[in-house]
Amino acid sequence: MLATLALEAGRAVSNEDLTDELWSGHAIGNTRNALQANATRLRRAIDPASRRGRTSVLRAVNNGYLLEVTREYVDGNRFLELAAQGAAHLHTRPEHSLELLQSALDLWHGPALLDAGDGLRVRGAAALFDERRLTACEDLVSALLSVGDEARAIAELRQLVALYPLRERFCELLMVALYRTGRQGEALDLFRWARRRLDEELGIQPGAPLQRLNAEILAQDPALRLPTAVLPSQREPAVVSR
Repeated sequence: MLATLALEAGRAVSNEDLTDELWSGHAIGNTRNALQANATRLRRAIDPASRRGRTSVLRAVNNGYLLEVTREYVDGNRFLELAAQGAAHLHTRPEHSLELLQSALDLWHGPALLDAGDGLRVRGAAALFDERRLTACEDLVSALLSVGDEARAIAELRQLVALYPLRERFCELLMVALYRTGRQGEALDLFRWARRRLDEELGIQPGAPLQRLNAEILAQDPALRLPTAVLPSQREPAVVSR
């Protein structure tokens, strides 16, 4: 119940929507009483002041409930805002981007909404947070490479590639980092490993960006050492002279 209301911080959630989220697929005799019982327990858990007769942040409204806090009060929203700001500064102020992205990722303490049930709202939000976390990780490593911290980038990327072997962007970034530190052979080996893994797991070939990067490493393209090499929207396809 807390997770559902926190995802809509400052906005009312109807009793019907709460019932669907908390007990979807399960028969409940008196849903209104069940919601009231949950609300009472929730108030005691999150708002000790309400026990002394003070106003609680959890309010009953017309045919629903409202968690009366601002969006910034919810750590998930703070994460999304910091991650968005970090991404926005990545191209122009990578040092500042790095600070913002690190602050965003420091808010995580395990999988999103791990114990919040199987309701559609919560599971959909968890998927959004998890995907945005991986994107923030990509942006963080891009910022590290943009400021020349290849050593830390490689350490971060080895873990990410091991955890998410089918996410090609992590492989791309690690290949660039390895190449920049004089490990061209390791970078090319990583491409072959990724190609084999994609073929075995999904029956597909690496995407165009990963294949292009492999060709650029083979050609020892000097553009790979530029900050823009880790910013996909800033890169142009390689031109091969004949």
